[in-house]
Amino acid sequence: MTVLNYHHLRLFHRIAHEGSLTRAAEFLNLSQSALSVQLQRLEQMLGHELFERRGKKLILTEAGRIALDYADTVFETGDELIKVLQGRPRTAQHVLRVGALTTLSRNFQLAFLRPLIGRPDVELVLRSGTMHELLAQLEMHSLDVVLATIAVRRDAATDLHSHLIAEQPVSLVGRPSPDGKPLRFPDALRTVPVMLPSLDSEIRVALDRVLSLAGIHPIIQAEVGDMAMLRLLAREGEGVAVVPPIVVQDELNAGLLIEHCRIPDVTERFYAIVQTRRFPNPLLRELVTVNGSLPVASDAG
Repeated sequence: MTVLNYHHLRLFHRIAHEGSLTRAAEFLNLSQSALSVQLQRLEQMLGHELFERRGKKLILTEAGRIALDYADTVFETGDELIKVLQGRPRTAQHVLRVGALTTLSRNFQLAFLRPLIGRPDVELVLRSGTMHELLAQLEMHSLDVVLATIAVRRDAATDLHSHLIAEQPVSLVGRPSPDGKPLRFPDALRTVPVMLPSLDSEIRVALDRVLSLAGIHPIIQAEVGDMAMLRLLAREGEGVAVVPPIVVQDELNAGLLIEHCRIPDVTERFYAIVQTRRFPNPLLRELVTVNGSLPVASDAG
C-alpha cells in the first residue's frame, strides 16, 4: 500500500503558496536542488505532475490544485486539533471557487449559490472580472466555475463547456404609472424614455432587432453595461428599463417598481462555464444538479 509522505506534502504546500521554488527554498532553509528532488518524489508517488513550468513561474496543474486543496485541509486539520484540545473547535470546510462577470445580476448569483450558502462545511470564494480574466483563472484551475450570460465558443483548442443554467424573460420595468395603467410593448417606446443594456449585450441585440422590425426608434435615456447600475437607474428614473425581472426582484416585491409587460422573443441566458477535469469539484456537480430546477424560459422572476 502506498503511504503518503507528509514531509514531502508539507514542502509541496509551501512551494504552492510561495509560487516559486526559489522563495520556498529560502523560507524552508533548503537548497533549491534538494527541494526540487523532494517535489519530484512526491509527484512520482502521486503519479501526476503537480506544477507546469512556464519560464520561471510554477503554475499548478489540475492535479496540483487538488493536491493543494487536500494539503490545506490536512494542515488546517492539524491546527484544528490544537484548537479543539484548547477548547476552541473549528469545522473543516470544502472550498468552491466561483467567478462571475462584473455585470452579472447579483440576484441570479445568489439564487445559483443558495443551496450552499450557510452550510458549515462549505467555504465559497467569489471573484468578479471580465470574461477574459475569469476564463484565464478557470484554465489555471484557480476557479471551479465561471457564471456568465454568454457561452464560450467550442473548438479543438479549448476544453471549456457552457451549461445553460437558466433562461429568464426580459420586461419593461419602471415606477408605477400615475394613471395606474401598465405600458405596452413595443408602442410605449415611441414616447417613453428607456434605459437599455449596452450594445454588446445579447438582450440589446435581440431588442434592437424587434424594435427595428416594428419601425420604432426609442428615446434612449441611458445605456448601461452593469445590471446593478441599471437596477438603480430604474428606481430613480422617470422612464422604463429593459431588464430581466430577477435583476429587480426586491424592488418588484416592495412595490417600488412594477413589471409593465414582458418583451416577446427577448430573453437572457445564464451559463455555468466549466473546464473538463479528471477531478471535478463535487460541490460544483451538486450545484449544477440542483440548479437544473432554476427557471428556464419561464415566467418566474
